[in-house]
Amino acid sequence: MNDWVLWMVMAGVLVAFEMFTGTFYVLMVAIGMGFGALAALFGMSVPVQTLVAAAVGLVATFLLHRSRFGKPARGNVARDPNVNIDIGQRVTVAEWQGGKARVMYRGALWDVELGQGAIAEAGSFKIVEIQGNRLIVANS
Repeated sequence: MNDWVLWMVMAGVLVAFEMFTGTFYVLMVAIGMGFGALAALFGMSVPVQTLVAAAVGLVATFLLHRSRFGKPARGNVARDPNVNIDIGQRVTVAEWQGGKARVMYRGALWDVELGQGAIAEAGSFKIVEIQGNRLIVANS
C-alpha cells in the first residue's frame, strides 16, 4: 500500500472520530494528515511527510484557536434563557421588605431581589437573573 493511502486512511479515521467529539481541533489534525498524503504523492521521504503533516496540523490548530470559532462565547449564565428556563418567567410579589421578598414559585419559596432600576411595588415581575436560590426581578 502506498504511503499517501495510509495518510488518507488515517485522516479519514480522524474525520470520523471528529464527528463523535464535536470539536474542530481533531479536524485540523486530519487536515495536516491530508497534507502528509500530498507530500507522499510528491515523492518526499516518510520523515518529511511526517514533518509536513505535523507542521500543517499545528498551524491549522493554532489558527482555529485564534479564530472566533476556537473560543466559546463567554456570556453570563445566570442571565441566559437558553441555560435556565426560569429567565423571562413572571412572579407575583405581594409585599416588599427593603428591596427583598419571598414568593412561591414552581412549588417552592424563593428569595426575590430587585434588579437594577426596578421599583419595589406589589405586582407582577419578570425574572431577569438567578443567583443561587435568589430570583433577580425587574418590573413587568
